[in-house]
Amino acid sequence: VQLQASGGGLVQAGGSLRLSCAAPGFSLNGYAVGWFRQAPGKEREVVWCVSSNGNNFNYVDSVKGRFTISRDRTKSTVYLQMNSLKPEDTAVYYCAVRTFACPGSDSEYIYWGQGTQVTVSS
Repeated sequence: VQLQASGGGLVQAGGSLRLSCAAPGFSLNGYAVGWFRQAPGKEREVVWCVSSNGNNFNYVDSVKGRFTISRDRTKSTVYLQMNSLKPEDTAVYYCAVRTFACPGSDSEYIYWGQGTQVTVSS
């Protein structure tokens, strides 16, 4: 299963982007999906996770109130809406499918996307 993360780009501080995560030929609807990010020189961190029932869990305090995770079951797609972007949000963003509901161990993610670059200029 290959996830496809898209929607990244270059945006000025204060701007918005919406990332999408889909898996052609595979339905995400029955799975929990997480969004991760990895900034240059930093370890990858999980940002947000949404379970199959819609419950979601935030892991990074700095994005609370600015980022929102959601899913569209008709499109089998999970989104990460990012508003009020800051330069420190610059990173490669990845989505991944986990075997169990959120939250939980990062080792429970089994399928990964290739990542999409988000660059926020000051």
